[in-house]
Amino acid sequence: MKASPSRNITFAVAVNNREVFENNFLGSPCLRGPSEHQVLVQEGYNSAAKAYNSAIDRASHDLVVLAHQDIFLPETWVAQLNRALDYLEAEDPQWGVLGCYGETLNDNGRGHIYSSGLGTMGRPFERPAPVQTLDEIVLILRKSSGLRFDEGLPHFHLYGTDICLRAGSQGMKSYAICAFCIHNTHQSLILPKEFYDCCKHIKRVWKDSLPIQTTCIRLTRSNLQVHLRRAQEFHLQYIRRKKVGGTRVQNVQQIVDAIRAQAIERPQPDLGQLP
Repeated sequence: MKASPSRNITFAVAVNNREVFENNFLGSPCLRGPSEHQVLVQEGYNSAAKAYNSAIDRASHDLVVLAHQDIFLPETWVAQLNRALDYLEAEDPQWGVLGCYGETLNDNGRGHIYSSGLGTMGRPFERPAPVQTLDEIVLILRKSSGLRFDEGLPHFHLYGTDICLRAGSQGMKSYAICAFCIHNTHQSLILPKEFYDCCKHIKRVWKDSLPIQTTCIRLTRSNLQVHLRRAQEFHLQYIRRKKVGGTRVQNVQQIVDAIRAQAIERPQPDLGQLP
């Protein structure tokens, strides 16, 4: 397959902590050097849906990448995205949403990322893999697709689930792509009330699509996994008194170095030229 020229991208990030944003996303090697890429900083919104619908409206380019503020994109990330897009232009030009990690309904996750507290998840794979939902760490869509986030969805949770289901309802598939990134996050073991508010909203809006497998929890009519998860959280918080599974590091280069150190024992992604 002949590779296409690099595409211009609008990157949009919902930001509530400038230091985290600057130390992680803005430090991404793939954003260094001259380019026509656009970076939109979405501050002051009370939900991800509102922040990212605004970003879609403001985007100068058709290809829009929505990312967490604590995501670090290696030098090779844009090239990996372009390879996935080359494949999809030939095989499914009407694709809906892409991401770096997603879940199938009954066959586990797809993707290749690093996340604090969890380590490296998945392995490199060649072709975009169909999924039911995508994690919000990175979401990719085309402005021309007409896809919009549900502004009735409160807070900053499960908007990746919602947009994938919206794409599916319009006949567009969602895919996890092999575009390795680092999620330098503060991994909480106790999900906030806002997360469960979003679960209720998703269940209500997408009741005809249940069961829904998200990267955090499985949503069903019985709500069994939600009840089990809340019981586990009660045990962690009040019995074990353990709330954090992984902590964000100040210098993401520490994670890069740790990944490189493991390369002899387990094949790792090409991170390109990092400082």
